[in-house]
Amino acid sequence: MTQKQRWTTERIPDQTGRLSVVTGANSGLGLATARALVGRGGQVILAVRDEDKGHRAVRDITATHPGAGERLEVRRIDLTDLESVRAFADRLHADRRSIDVLVNNAGVMAPPRTLSPQGHELQFAGNHLGHFALTGLLLDLLTRGRDPRVVTVTSVNHRKATIRFDDLTGARHYSPMGHYDQSKLANAVFGRELHQRLTAAGSPVRSVLAHPGYTATNLQTDGPTKLVSLLFGRLLKPLAQSPADGALPQLYAATAPEAEGGRLIGPDGRGELRGAPTRVELGAPARDPETARRLWEVSESATKVRFGLPAAV
Repeated sequence: MTQKQRWTTERIPDQTGRLSVVTGANSGLGLATARALVGRGGQVILAVRDEDKGHRAVRDITATHPGAGERLEVRRIDLTDLESVRAFADRLHADRRSIDVLVNNAGVMAPPRTLSPQGHELQFAGNHLGHFALTGLLLDLLTRGRDPRVVTVTSVNHRKATIRFDDLTGARHYSPMGHYDQSKLANAVFGRELHQRLTAAGSPVRSVLAHPGYTATNLQTDGPTKLVSLLFGRLLKPLAQSPADGALPQLYAATAPEAEGGRLIGPDGRGELRGAPTRVELGAPARDPETARRLWEVSESATKVRFGLPAAV
């Protein structure tokens, strides 16, 4: 994709008859993603923790796309709570519907050290483990979809992170941003390893990765420590792009016919902070096979979710 061929939402193929599940769809990148998919005729389940905010998002979308309300549905999921993830997946199975796109978008950023109901560090739980479990639990519904895809949203910060397998909960040392970066590396490792396992199994599902660059969302203001909120939510905010622009990489990953499994899509501007979606490189930590093996085993053990996919060779 060159600047002359800049990819925008106008290039999203017709989504009529396609069902997408978007986590964290009540605001920010998730809301922008849901709006764009519905605008091209798609059906979207807004998977949100706060249903009231989800219904407000539906009203926001239908204000721009009158008549789209019947193609929007709000369902509750708390990705930091594995019981909530299972309940969400069980309800979708009860519907007996196939899923065409799963966008693993929701995120938690740099809160004070907190543990999930199952005892995992909150960012690792919500950003990675919840999405790992959700993907595994919905894989059979995705397999029945049309050109099915899993889009996992990571961050440019994944390139400078490491996964501290000996201290995943931060009991010995907790850094709000360090553990955020760790969770975003886990997203990147998972998305790539999922692609390799799906390929080995001959699955029709594509696993594609995306990152939004630097985008102004409430992720930087609603949960972080005061210092992180001040830095990213106020001081640096003028440098950020809008959620509509930040969502373009994940929309490309979710809809573009040419989007390749196992690849990372991000902005094409300087430092990948903003710009049109293009293929960018995964950091070396995300391509390490031993990290992928260990993370997959740890994630299966923590979530009790098995994908039934052969390990990548």
